[in-house]
Amino acid sequence: DQHFNNKKNSSIVFAIGFIEAIGSTNVIPNNASLKGTLRVLDEEYRLRLHKEILDISNNISKKYNLKVDFDIRKGFPCLVNNEKLTSNAVKYAREYLGYDNVVDLPVRMTAEDFAYYTQLVPSCFYRLGTGNKKEGIVHGLHTSQFNIDERSLETGMGLMAYLAINLS
Repeated sequence: DQHFNNKKNSSIVFAIGFIEAIGSTNVIPNNASLKGTLRVLDEEYRLRLHKEILDISNNISKKYNLKVDFDIRKGFPCLVNNEKLTSNAVKYAREYLGYDNVVDLPVRMTAEDFAYYTQLVPSCFYRLGTGNKKEGIVHGLHTSQFNIDERSLETGMGLMAYLAINLS
């Protein structure tokens, strides 16, 4: 849509995941509730989109004589890794874990409270693999079957200590 055109950064998640309107097959409900999420990789763009979403809903409200009660909750800020710190962390992680055990991941559109730290101090957020295909520990986070290979806790603590020593 023209309203969500972002030349600077095209990564955006806008999804309505909850719709509730108590009616029936032949009864139009008086009220409807929609809830969703908006995620972008640029805080200024997020604020602009908040305004545009409000403008769009106000225009629809006027056009169809509806009452719209809109509540935008900002949520977590964008998580931005410090490039130099992250580059050094990758180097030391490869020393500690072996080159093939450290992989670059694509940009992710997830929400993470660690992002608040990245706004205050140079930071590096990384993901520690906790699965084990041989043991059948393969289910994703936020699933009812999620589990971890507990040996990953030892690996993670060792890596954190190695990074703390080498990055200080």
